[in-house]
Amino acid sequence: MRVAVLGAGGTIGRALLPALAAEHEVIAVSRTPHAPDPDAEWHVADVTDPASLERALDGAEVVYHLVHSLGQAGFAERDRRGAVNVARAAAECGARQIVYLGGLGDDAPDLSEHLRSRAETARLLAEGSVPVTTLRAAMIVGTGSAAFETIRALVDRLPGMICPRWVRTETQPVALGDVVRYLAGVAGRDEAFGETYDVGGPEVMTYRTMIERIARLRGRRPLIVEVPVLSPRLSSLWLHLVTPVQASVARPLVEGLRTPTVARETRIRELVPFEPTPFDEAARLALASG
Repeated sequence: MRVAVLGAGGTIGRALLPALAAEHEVIAVSRTPHAPDPDAEWHVADVTDPASLERALDGAEVVYHLVHSLGQAGFAERDRRGAVNVARAAAECGARQIVYLGGLGDDAPDLSEHLRSRAETARLLAEGSVPVTTLRAAMIVGTGSAAFETIRALVDRLPGMICPRWVRTETQPVALGDVVRYLAGVAGRDEAFGETYDVGGPEVMTYRTMIERIARLRGRRPLIVEVPVLSPRLSSLWLHLVTPVQASVARPLVEGLRTPTVARETRIRELVPFEPTPFDEAARLALASG
């Protein structure tokens, strides 16, 4: 099949290209030019520019939408416009399927702007005429994942942490390699058209447990003090320390951490069967390659 990946230059897109190239003809789409690549035919397009999208997606049978504007001013509005444009362009090029990677927890009643944006993107894509397959993932454990890099930076830079109660929130982190296998595994699968799947790793844990386990892998034992609230001043100081992740990215992510991100069903494991990667193994791989 001819498969297009929007957001091919991002963390997920870069990892997905070789997995797709093993079986498909791949169109890699990003906002900036890319050097020649044996795994893909690269095109420059922006999801807010319908004409560039239609040119890039020409002939694509499956379109992966991995673009997220987090960190940019007005990211939610930009993502809404992008979703509408992608749905239309996919229909114009005759695509049979759109695959979207969203986030778990986006059906909670009091969503952060980040999680609300992910849910809106999925809804707007589904309003188009091309069937959408949505994978809703928890925090992705891999080098370059903004959420993982935030946790790693906390562990590496802070001997002690004053944290709000969100460190008690449950999550189900999933290895980057596992997400890639699920994404590649749904391509062109008729039974996946119009379906939404929850994607999580094999373990449910709190963010505090995650921090402590990453710290052990790094040979550290940070002091974690939980407080009922974290003032804007302390939040700003904390985010300033949490580099290289930009505050414009980290702040919306942190606001969403109060929402549990746990898979409610496991149908994706039946559709794309393999043994999920344990958290410590996934974190060890990410730490070693970072």
